[in-house]
Amino acid sequence: MKKFVASVSLVAVGASGLQAAVLPAMTAESGKPWTLSATLRGFYDDNVNGYSNSNTNSPRDSFGFEFSPALEFSFPMEQTALSFGTVFSIKEYENKPANNDVNYDWTLDLHAALTHRFSDRYQLSVTDSFVIGQEPDFLRAGNTFNTFQRISGSNERNYGKIIFSAQITPELGAEVGYENTYYSYADNHYSKNTTVVPPVVSASHAGLLDELDNLVHLDLRYQLQPQTIGVVGYQFRLTDYIGNQPIAYDPVRRQDIVSNERNALMNYLYVGLEHNFRPDLTGAFRVGGYYTDYYNNPNDQNAVSPYAQLSLRYTYLPESSLEFGFNYDYSAASSVNVNANTGSFTLNTQSATVYAALNHRIRPKLYGNIIAQYQNSMYYGGLYDGKGENYYLVGLNLQYRFTPNFSTEVGYNYDLVTSDVTEYQGYDRNRIYIGVRGSY
Repeated sequence: MKKFVASVSLVAVGASGLQAAVLPAMTAESGKPWTLSATLRGFYDDNVNGYSNSNTNSPRDSFGFEFSPALEFSFPMEQTALSFGTVFSIKEYENKPANNDVNYDWTLDLHAALTHRFSDRYQLSVTDSFVIGQEPDFLRAGNTFNTFQRISGSNERNYGKIIFSAQITPELGAEVGYENTYYSYADNHYSKNTTVVPPVVSASHAGLLDELDNLVHLDLRYQLQPQTIGVVGYQFRLTDYIGNQPIAYDPVRRQDIVSNERNALMNYLYVGLEHNFRPDLTGAFRVGGYYTDYYNNPNDQNAVSPYAQLSLRYTYLPESSLEFGFNYDYSAASSVNVNANTGSFTLNTQSATVYAALNHRIRPKLYGNIIAQYQNSMYYGGLYDGKGENYYLVGLNLQYRFTPNFSTEVGYNYDLVTSDVTEYQGYDRNRIYIGVRGSY
């Protein structure tokens, strides 16, 4: 539910379009380098675990409450800006979620950002975000979900980014960057049934989704017009699955398929534009393709795929904006299936994601936002190659700010998952919440 608390930011193409917005805003009036805040909410969740109605374990609903303190620091200087902080949350459930030992969950967000301007021509920015949690929207590093399920336990995700930009001539600029994403899931227990032929492996989340993703990009940027920049870029990406566990059984080779057989090495080429249509309307896009080498894969499953990203932002009134985005790219697959005739197995999904966010100041003290996302993730490889899953989410939030430091809010989230594969059962989930927030 955290993703609907505050406005969502499309900073640039390649950033998260619908990333969970959990960082409380600084109170500009305070003049302090720090802000201490706390949020208290009551909530109702009609499907805590994200189970299908036809699941053996039927959906479980629960009332509960959440308490979330946060501490933020900000140090703007002449050429350098530094900020860092932490958000902690604990949720108490009336009905214990599946696979939980206790009736509560806790999440943690540690984040930091540093920007340094060496001169008018050279700038460096560094950001990092480390989280521990259970909900898929909280654990993702971008706007694409790797899994749609809530996963119990202290699951970890770290996302760090370094970008150096240079203005070589008045028209020509360059940007080089490095991004690193790390996932580690608490569920690391797999099972193997050898009483049937062929044996059946039930993979753990760690085996399927523990991952170390490295990405390096180089963009050349040319000022085509005063308000238009053309971009030509290259990306190198290496995705290493580090679960080191069996994730399925291959009846052709008569041996287990292990995590790192899905490792992928990708080379991207793309072109794009960034354009300021007017001061309150900006947009950017990238379009191209990439070649994927599954270098540990025993089958010939290498592939060429399209790549696209688009973002638009329209600030139509003070504290009111509309944001829209689309991207199509590689993403991890949270399940694996095997074609018994060929030995081909699921390597990843190709995900198309559309998202939008409307933030509106309804009255001087009343704010509302609507967030929506649709994601289609299509399996590549395996028995269900070309089939996929669809994910829909909608979030509504109203916030009334009595003062700059005290507010109350109410919200509703809806999630729906459908699948082209009958054995992968979808689900729907309704969540409502009401709460108060204070800051100092």
